[in-house]
Amino acid sequence: MTFAEPAEDQKRGATGTTTIGILGLGASGAHAARQLRDQPRVTVLAHDSDPERQREVVLTIASNIQPSSGVLTDATVVILATPVGHHVEQAERLLRAGTSVISMSDSPRDIDGLLALDEEARRTGQTVLVGAGFAPGLTCLLARFAGDALDTVAEIAVSKAGTGGPACARQHHMALKSDGRDWVEGEWTSRSGGSGRDLVWFPGVIGARDCYRGALPSPTLLQRRYPQAKRISARVSATRRDRLTSRLPMLRPPHRDGGPGAVRVEVRGHLDGAYETRVYGVMDHPSVAAGTVAAVLALAVSRGELSPGCYGLSELEDVTVFLRELHRRGIKPAIFGSS
Repeated sequence: MTFAEPAEDQKRGATGTTTIGILGLGASGAHAARQLRDQPRVTVLAHDSDPERQREVVLTIASNIQPSSGVLTDATVVILATPVGHHVEQAERLLRAGTSVISMSDSPRDIDGLLALDEEARRTGQTVLVGAGFAPGLTCLLARFAGDALDTVAEIAVSKAGTGGPACARQHHMALKSDGRDWVEGEWTSRSGGSGRDLVWFPGVIGARDCYRGALPSPTLLQRRYPQAKRISARVSATRRDRLTSRLPMLRPPHRDGGPGAVRVEVRGHLDGAYETRVYGVMDHPSVAAGTVAAVLALAVSRGELSPGCYGLSELEDVTVFLRELHRRGIKPAIFGSS
C-alpha cells in the first residue's frame, strides 16, 4: 500500500476547508470528535441515532463540531463509530456518494465485508480503512512497527484487556462465545471461543490478565501484511465469570465507558540470523485510544495522503508517521524489551 499524491478534492470548499463526518457518538465516536476539535480548516458533522446524545456531545465539544441529520455523503471522509453489524452497508452507501470511510468495527464479519469492497473503493478513488480502533487498529500499527525492525516475521500474538463503551462491551461478550481463527503454518485454523488460556502481562496498572481466544479480527488483518508468518493469533482478557456467562445474554447493562484497558503486541522473527522478539504495549482508556486513532487517520485521508482501496492499518506505507502523531496526542507505547 502506498501513499497517493494529494489530489484536488471536489468536496473541499474554495477556502481549502474539508468536512469530516462521524456516525455514532458513543464513547469512541465522542472522543474522535474531541480529537478533531479546533482542527484548522476542518468542519466536523456529527450524528447519533439518539438525539439527546447527539445534542450533548455537540454542545459539550462545540467549536467546529456541528450536528448532522446522518446522511453525511457531503463529507470527504466519515468515521463509522456505530455498533457493529451495519458497517458494510453504511460503507457501501458512502462509497457510492464518493466518500471515504474509517471503520472502527472490531467484528470479524464487518471486517470481511469491508475488505470485499476493495475493488469498488479503487474504482471510485476512495479509501476505506478497516479496524481503525484500539484492537484492531493501534495493535496493527504496533505489529507493523515491530515487524519493520526484523528481517522476517514468524509469529505475531495480539492481546487486549478492557472495553470502551456499551457497544464495545457487547462485542467483547459476543467474541468470547464465538469461534475465531488463527493463522497457523499457512492455513486458517478454527479456535473455540474461550479456549487457549494465556497469562498476559500488560503495561501499567492493568498488569497480568488471563486471556482467551475468540472471534477477533486481528489475525485476518495482520495476515494480509504478513502472509509468510507461521502463526498469527489474538486473545482477549476475561474473568471466570466472563467465560461462564458468555453463552448467556449480558446480565447487566454495560457501563457508558469501560475505564482503563491495554493492548500488547508480541512479534517474533529473525534479525541478522538471530531469533528476536519485539513486544510493545499501550495502557489507556480503549475509547480514548480508539477515537484518537480514528481521528488521526481521518485527517490523513481528508488531506489526500492515503491511496484508494480497502485495507487495515498494518498495510499503511509508513506507520511511524501515525505513531508519532498518536504519541503527540497522548497515546504512548511501552516497550517490553527484546530477547
